[in-house]
Amino acid sequence: MKFAIIAHDQKKEALVRFIQLHYDEFSQHTLYATGTTGLRVATETGLSVRRFKSGPLGGDQEIGALVANKEVDAIFFFRDPLTAQPHEPDVSALLRLSDVYDVPLATNEGTALAVISYFEQGGQ
Repeated sequence: MKFAIIAHDQKKEALVRFIQLHYDEFSQHTLYATGTTGLRVATETGLSVRRFKSGPLGGDQEIGALVANKEVDAIFFFRDPLTAQPHEPDVSALLRLSDVYDVPLATNEGTALAVISYFEQGGQ
């Protein structure tokens, strides 16, 4: 399976911690990430991560292209709803694509737990 991992600045630590808690599951899948998030995940977990540009520089759109080409099975995008994002239109486009292509999208730890539990139980 192929997972996309993204996090706004204030949520990167929470995403890394979540991946560490579910290391066994994440280690079994191909990981794609936006720039800084991917660097932190790779550095702090030792997992191999295919990194794209940072979100504001087009990374969200690169992940969106993977979704549109059916090359992503789930997205873990820890969003910061309390901070304005300069690239909010790109974020909205990625959320829309996940709906169009029926790709599970976890935007916080609660939904991420539901999605990763599904895969841990053998979901495809």
